[in-house]
Amino acid sequence: MKDHNKNLVFRTIFECEPISRVEIARRTRLTRTTVSQIVAELMQEGLVEERGVVSVGVGKPRTMLGINEEARSFIGVDLSNEVYRGALFDLRGRIRCLVEWPLRDPQGEGALAHVFELIDALLATAPSPVLGIGVGTPGLVDIGRGIVHQAVNRGWVDLPLKDLLSRRYGLPVYVANDSHMTALAEYRFGAGAGARNLVVLKIGEGIGSGVVIEGRLLDGDSHAAGEIGHLVVETEGEPCTCGNRGCLETVASIRALIRQARQQAQMNPSSLLATLYRERGTLGLPEVQEALEQGDIATRELVERAGRYLGIAIAAMVSVLDVERVVLGGEGAALGLPLVESAAAEARRRILPRIAERLQIQLSQLGKEAVILGASAMIMAQVLHLG
Repeated sequence: MKDHNKNLVFRTIFECEPISRVEIARRTRLTRTTVSQIVAELMQEGLVEERGVVSVGVGKPRTMLGINEEARSFIGVDLSNEVYRGALFDLRGRIRCLVEWPLRDPQGEGALAHVFELIDALLATAPSPVLGIGVGTPGLVDIGRGIVHQAVNRGWVDLPLKDLLSRRYGLPVYVANDSHMTALAEYRFGAGAGARNLVVLKIGEGIGSGVVIEGRLLDGDSHAAGEIGHLVVETEGEPCTCGNRGCLETVASIRALIRQARQQAQMNPSSLLATLYRERGTLGLPEVQEALEQGDIATRELVERAGRYLGIAIAAMVSVLDVERVVLGGEGAALGLPLVESAAAEARRRILPRIAERLQIQLSQLGKEAVILGASAMIMAQVLHLG
């Protein structure tokens, strides 16, 4: 009960600062004596500070309280790309230091060693005690135990990442799939803020998704909730790395889109895509974006086609989960309105009209920081009890 009351008071100050002890007691329904004792304890720990005195009508002036944002730090780490990213956060979940760590060895023990090196570097610069570490990693992850059951691109099988980090650093550690962390980031800081339930699609070299239901990540029996990249959307389509054919990743991932763009450039040497390819010697996402922004019809058709396939997957998810808000994130968010409008139109065409009326599909605005922001959101929820 004491811990519950302390968390309640801290959360109230966090959400309502500046706030007086009297107002905290009113909002929490705790006695003024209990609130005063808890506030004194939080101030002694350096978590809460006084913010001056204000007069409120007749009566004794009230001392206002707020969170000391610099009193503690926590670490968020993104292992999803060939360059690891990590950040130090303050108590508000704001980035205070950002580090990028290129991988010399992206597989097996070497990839794990780079995780240690990155966290070591962040801890060395921490300006205050660190509360915990949040990690977003590719692969199938048991969130409860922090085990990476399979991460093909890292060569990890049944890696007890949480235990390894906890023993090394003596800190609470929370591990989740990178798409799940992205969903948490959108739920707390991004386009999903204020939603009860949320689906986030992370569109990159592959496609994954994270689902938040009533503020909690959906994990699944096999820890694979949200693995829509391998949902078959085109019967007898292109072979997929998973062994099936016509998976969503084969038609709507960034890898698939770039492959299609290169085919388009080869078939039509006079196209803008072909021109950009000749000028730059490469044809990747930046060139596809540029062609799209310049109004190239063929490029827009490629992007809209990818959007329609995403819409098929979205329709299946929102029909089963009854979720009204969907966010498109990852690198794919850079493709903008043509992608989201095409996905939304296709999804609405495939679901009940009542659900379609309420469905919102939006683009992420969090950029590259989405996974580490999700890791910070997990620490805030698990350690600071801020949902």
